[in-house]
Amino acid sequence: MEYETDTREARVLDSITKLAPEDAGRVVIAGSHGGRYAAYCAARGRVRAVVLNDAGVGWEQAGIAGLHDLQQWGVAAATADYRSCRIGDGADMARHGIISHVNDLAYALGCRPGMAVATAAARLAHADLAPTHPAPQKEARRILATGADGAARVIGADSVSLLGPADDGLIAVTASHGERLAGLATDGVRAEPRLVTFNDAGIGKDSAGIGRLPLLQQRGIAALTVSAHSARIGDARSCFEDGVVSSANARARDLGCRPGMALKAFIDALLTGRAIH
Repeated sequence: MEYETDTREARVLDSITKLAPEDAGRVVIAGSHGGRYAAYCAARGRVRAVVLNDAGVGWEQAGIAGLHDLQQWGVAAATADYRSCRIGDGADMARHGIISHVNDLAYALGCRPGMAVATAAARLAHADLAPTHPAPQKEARRILATGADGAARVIGADSVSLLGPADDGLIAVTASHGERLAGLATDGVRAEPRLVTFNDAGIGKDSAGIGRLPLLQQRGIAALTVSAHSARIGDARSCFEDGVVSSANARARDLGCRPGMALKAFIDALLTGRAIH
């Protein structure tokens, strides 16, 4: 979904990864979490300024970590409170979002916590364009566990967009938020994994941070979220090693998953067959 506000024609997107070349120089309101890779995408896209979702802030303030990076790159930036608007839904952010955090460049333009996102976007329209491009970065994809034959059994992906058909039958630990993008008719998982995990982004408004779980249940795929307060959103290794389960769909519960479990312990049990009922 792409929804234009009348506030200096801010660009509204469900994900910062959907930036187009023509968005350079614009204020962008995006439904992505405010982590470091999302910040990089905004800076790489040469936006004038950006508002992201704070994803409950979470462990080590990962949900707003991108604000510091954007400050270093000369980009004014703010986050919206996850309780005020649905993550993954740019239009809801633009209409209902309330600012929770700002970097110094945004503060200098008059943006403040407690301000409506639309009001902040109007002030951000006066930002100077950043003078430099950030160094190239990539979202990480890695093998987290192998079987006795050395083949991958658990894949870690900092974004669910990195999954594909090659991951069918594997356990996929992603660090994406657990809501599908508002403009998508599907759950956004382009694979048939044995289990797929997300970060709950604080769960937030309308329980958006766990919105994919019932959709994956309909496909017969076990799915769960880890608490944003236990592991860094945007960091699959942290979700795997530190994550504590916050929600699980019926298929995951059939495998023995329960809220409060350490994700790594549950996956270890799955790999040894101890958690399969």
